[in-house]
Amino acid sequence: MIALHLLRALGLRGSLVLACLLVLAVTAYGIADDLDLLEPPAAAKPTRAAPPSPAATRDVPAGYLALYQRAARRCPGLPWAVLAAIGKVESDHGRARLPGVRSGWNPAGAAGPMQFGIGVGRAGNAWARYGRDVDHDGRTSVYDPGDAIPAAADYLCAHGAPRRLDRALFAYNHSRSYVTRVKQLARRYTARGGGRR
Repeated sequence: MIALHLLRALGLRGSLVLACLLVLAVTAYGIADDLDLLEPPAAAKPTRAAPPSPAATRDVPAGYLALYQRAARRCPGLPWAVLAAIGKVESDHGRARLPGVRSGWNPAGAAGPMQFGIGVGRAGNAWARYGRDVDHDGRTSVYDPGDAIPAAADYLCAHGAPRRLDRALFAYNHSRSYVTRVKQLARRYTARGGGRR
């Protein structure tokens, strides 16, 4: 009844404008939801961390696995498997023999097992902001997974993870295919069957 009175008061033109605004609002809400831009409900409970799949325990060195799991807690709700997937893509969990993994930097100016920009190329200098002596060994090193993995968690958190994970991953490496690859690996690292390699 109230809606009918409102439509009469607005007239035909006003009613059409109101209808268009409602359609626009519903569309904007749907897009925002699809892009993961909406806040989760306040009463939402944090999810338990998924255990490593058989594929993860085969592929991820035990020390790295523990670091990924511990570092994920720095960003509540961030799955450890996302950090592990980044570590796999960037350096095969520190095992890759590519420039910048253990010393120096790659052609983009990134270094360490998580491939942080260190200020010598187009990768920027994220390490200056996120690098810390997290493992308390008396030195802050981009090549030390005990420092680099927590820095990656802090970086992702600062860029919207876990709610805006795609956006955070894209900030980490400006490539849609990178975002897709990391998410696929993260799923494989927590899948019950472990997925295929």
